[in-house]
Amino acid sequence: MQARYGRLEQIIGSNNINILSTKTVLVLGVGGVGGYVVESLARSGIGTIIIVDFDTIDESNINRQIIALESTINMKKVDVLEKRINDINPDCKVIKIDKFIDNNNIQKLFDYKIDFFVDACDTISVKKEVIKICLTNKIPFISSMGTGNKLDPSQLEIVDIRKTINDPIAKILRKFIKDEKITSKVLVCTSKELPIKVGTRTPGSSAFVPASAGLLIGSYILKYFIK
Repeated sequence: MQARYGRLEQIIGSNNINILSTKTVLVLGVGGVGGYVVESLARSGIGTIIIVDFDTIDESNINRQIIALESTINMKKVDVLEKRINDINPDCKVIKIDKFIDNNNIQKLFDYKIDFFVDACDTISVKKEVIKICLTNKIPFISSMGTGNKLDPSQLEIVDIRKTINDPIAKILRKFIKDEKITSKVLVCTSKELPIKVGTRTPGSSAFVPASAGLLIGSYILKYFIK
């Protein structure tokens, strides 16, 4: 039993630890939600993690992003996260993609063999494209919906998008899958909590909901791989 994963091995078994070490997960967007997805996967022994983000860490990220510290302000998110993953698990292969992803270059992400795709980006058009490409290529995926303007992590859940409520992003995507006549299940991480009204266009955010969403997604992926 490897000490690093000994406690996890006690509850899922050594064979499943070995299975996790063979898997590749891509996380698109490594901010509030995506950063915690990566954190949980690195601490669970996932073999390869592909991290995709073009952003730098800003002081305003400190309240909710695991990689955001006084010492990391103005540093590239993928660089900081790569170092963190290596510190957690030196055996994890980290692939960094330091690019802004849009519909013109998103197909490049699928040049890799991906066992699970996590969409934690903020761009609606990209979320739509992820859904279409993953369904076409039969790649398991979860898309993170809105965690802004919410305070109660206990109302998070992973469900088919058709079952979502009180989520402005999910509302847009529900219309999209209806218009596109998509009948396949589209798994999303969403909160049933009614959004808190704020006086600015920029949503408010807490330390609790984005982090819990990321951990919930990470938990789902682990259970998916060892089912």
